[in-house]
Amino acid sequence: MAVTETTEGVLGAPALRREGRAKVTGTARYATEHTPPACAYGWPVAATVAHGRVTGIEDGEALAIPGALAVLTHENAPRLVEPDDPTLFLLQNDRVPHRGWYVALAVAETLEAAREMARTVRVGYDEEPHDVLVAADHPDLYHPEWANGGYPGDQHSGDFESAYAAAPHQLDATYGITPLHNHPMEPHASTALWEAGHLIAYDSSQGASTVCQVLAAMFDIEEKQVTVVAEHVGGGFGSKGTPRPPVVLAAMGAQHTGRPVKLALPRREMPAVVGHRAPTVQRLRLGARDDGTLTALQHDVATHTSTIKEFVEQAAVPSRVMYGADGIRTGHRVVRLDVPTPSWMRAPGEAPGMYALECAMDELSFSLGLDPVELRLRNIPETEPESGKPFSSHHLADCLREGARRFGWERRDPRPAARREGDLLLGTGVAASTYPVIVAPSTASVQSMGDGTYHVRVNATDIGTGARTVLAQVAAQELGVALDAVRIDVGSSDLPQAPLAGGSSGTASWGWAVHKACRELRESDGSIVTVDTTSDVEAQEDYARHAFGAIFAEVSADTVTGEVRVRRMLGVFAAGRILNARTARSQFIGGMTMGLGMALTEHSSLDARLGGFVQKDLASYHVPANADVPDIDAHWIEEHDPHLNPVGGKGIGEIGIVGSPAAIANAVHHATGRRLRDLPLTPDRVGVLG
Repeated sequence: MAVTETTEGVLGAPALRREGRAKVTGTARYATEHTPPACAYGWPVAATVAHGRVTGIEDGEALAIPGALAVLTHENAPRLVEPDDPTLFLLQNDRVPHRGWYVALAVAETLEAAREMARTVRVGYDEEPHDVLVAADHPDLYHPEWANGGYPGDQHSGDFESAYAAAPHQLDATYGITPLHNHPMEPHASTALWEAGHLIAYDSSQGASTVCQVLAAMFDIEEKQVTVVAEHVGGGFGSKGTPRPPVVLAAMGAQHTGRPVKLALPRREMPAVVGHRAPTVQRLRLGARDDGTLTALQHDVATHTSTIKEFVEQAAVPSRVMYGADGIRTGHRVVRLDVPTPSWMRAPGEAPGMYALECAMDELSFSLGLDPVELRLRNIPETEPESGKPFSSHHLADCLREGARRFGWERRDPRPAARREGDLLLGTGVAASTYPVIVAPSTASVQSMGDGTYHVRVNATDIGTGARTVLAQVAAQELGVALDAVRIDVGSSDLPQAPLAGGSSGTASWGWAVHKACRELRESDGSIVTVDTTSDVEAQEDYARHAFGAIFAEVSADTVTGEVRVRRMLGVFAAGRILNARTARSQFIGGMTMGLGMALTEHSSLDARLGGFVQKDLASYHVPANADVPDIDAHWIEEHDPHLNPVGGKGIGEIGIVGSPAAIANAVHHATGRRLRDLPLTPDRVGVLG
């Protein structure tokens, strides 16, 4: 039966994306598709040294170019109040903390003129020695107090050393992942203008409320004097989770020139200024009994951060959740280097951390002669290992069993390198997946229009996930009306304040507020209701809340070229109530595809001599294309969790990437008999298999 507007209002139904037609017809407007009258264009000037100070800037040639308006430097740019995030404190001093740091901004009548101006600006430097390479034995590594997400940097339970020493089976392995870059389809971009002291910014951001707050503080004005619009966002994968240089530079350029200023980053500059997934060197030590149950688990992570801001990739944190053991030791070490500041990238911590843990579990299963699925089933804990908290729900075992059934795992020959088709070796692998349930306070309003329709307003951000659609479904379900009776406005800081789209928390946070507003309106005699869920979120009971999943992969490895191809992938997830079957499947598959790229193609490196990232575009940084993903599918199990939020959903945007790289790497080992521990598994690393 064809889906109708009426039946689509039910939560879980595959409702069509509300913005879909606007996107495919080109009428959806992104950050730089807003062009106010007299709009000028900005182009940043990036530092060409990795560490030092600016000694002088010559802009005479640039200002002589027809259409030139201004060159902003640390000597003439508007003064800013220093923000909590020093990566935004731009053009305020002569310091250069890393290659690619912005030292000037050219503003002109046209984009072409601004770009030519930036090319002709001459910058002098007092260059100092730099260090950009992390290693597990770097002498300046230290133990941070905290890792990203507010997790303790180090955490121990039980006596790991004694448990490990006494274990009849031991594994000690180190896994490496290079820096990775978010590379959303829409580069970071902003258009800014000042109107009678009011700053308006159209920004490609995952959270307009956060951008509004930061800009108001930096320019020393009230939040009500700032409007940030993020109506449509062409992806972010975490890199747009906090304000980035374009919006600050555009606002500065507009203030300085008195003209609206539009600024879009060239893709080749994004790796240096919008964050990246930090490289990690991860050591796993596992101790196990003869039956495969763990007695000891150690997860040590070495990573880098910049000299201006501490960001610690929390890659050891998943090992505090997944499996029980008598002694568990997890910790992070970090070194301050002359590199761009790392930041969030889809499933920060969980994606790299679970790669190492799940590969180590696979290695242990082979050394024990135990099926990899069975090993995981035997080690599922009854409570969260480190905290001792009860799980609000935990269906990893169901995901593993259902995934094995759908994938045909029972037909698997456990012997490595046992299947061959001509020059190709075939193998299958599995890995578990987890991601925490995060909910933040939000506000929302709903108004009855008196004609049977309703208007919902919330500053949610739709970064391509279908947030507009799902929130309309939440409202329609609670109001008891058809989906087309609900109008929804998102993507502006002038709307009721809401948290950013990040940490797989958006729909749960915004949906709670929308649900509460609609319920109160339905139960009242009024025509409009505005709610705040702060007290509701703070009153949650103390449970360990996580989504879980199981990823299965089949690969082929060419014995002549070393090329690895994924033949098929399957993910089965337990993520609470699925609110829209269509958009959920898209999110799961998108995450798994990104995990495939992490496993096989995506690679970045820092040039030790020059100090910058080498891979700066999509010709050298290889994201997976359609041909790389021939057969990929996602399913979920029905999971009712009464300890979440009124809509019952767990985040789904990130759990798909978690576990996928490990499943592929484990399949490569099964195919070839070779255990390769450093990603990506490119032909040069796999080698000739003969």
